[in-house]
Amino acid sequence: MLEIEAPPQLVLTIDILAVIVFAVSGALVASRKRLDMVGFMWLAVLTGVGGGTVRDLLLDVPVFWMVAPHHIIACLVTAGVVHFTAHLMESRYRLLLWFDALGLALVTVAGTAKGLDNGTGALVAVAMGVVTGTVGGIVRDLIGNEPSVILRREIYVTASGLGACTYVILAELALPALLAGAAGVLVTFTVRGLAITYNWSMPAYRHRPGRTLKEIEDLRK
Repeated sequence: MLEIEAPPQLVLTIDILAVIVFAVSGALVASRKRLDMVGFMWLAVLTGVGGGTVRDLLLDVPVFWMVAPHHIIACLVTAGVVHFTAHLMESRYRLLLWFDALGLALVTVAGTAKGLDNGTGALVAVAMGVVTGTVGGIVRDLIGNEPSVILRREIYVTASGLGACTYVILAELALPALLAGAAGVLVTFTVRGLAITYNWSMPAYRHRPGRTLKEIEDLRK
């Protein structure tokens, strides 16, 4: 089991920061859809705690925001701030992508660390990191009727997976948890940021026509 060497207050602060960053991305979607304050709060909360909620349910541990309400409060405050300031941002969609990238990096590492802390193997811990990093964004896009980044060719899950793997490998090498976490965040954010900047994408499946009857008959000969 990985021991977190940072003070509990610092761990909680980083965790809440990750939730706030994702909540901002959810609230920005609400601004694009011109929702009311309740809509802002709803999307901020779903995006901020969605991935962590699914992770904790899969790990069969108490859901983090039900144990301590700090995260929900942070999401609600974030929604209120964005509601009154979103009009000051010239390109909200571009900003959304960058906030989402930062949120992805932070919660990926947080989810991976929690998997290791609860005694999972390396592969399951990586999966928990990816679930934590991507589910909130998926829910945000579905509720906000936005094109889901998970279903496009953009490098998103790949960035999360690479960051989670980085954290696990460095943790297994007995690197201090904070340094391993910083490296995981850096890898995830860098890969996702480069994909945003240069429009990188993974190779997509190319449809190929099926064999004709003659070709099938020739194969049987």
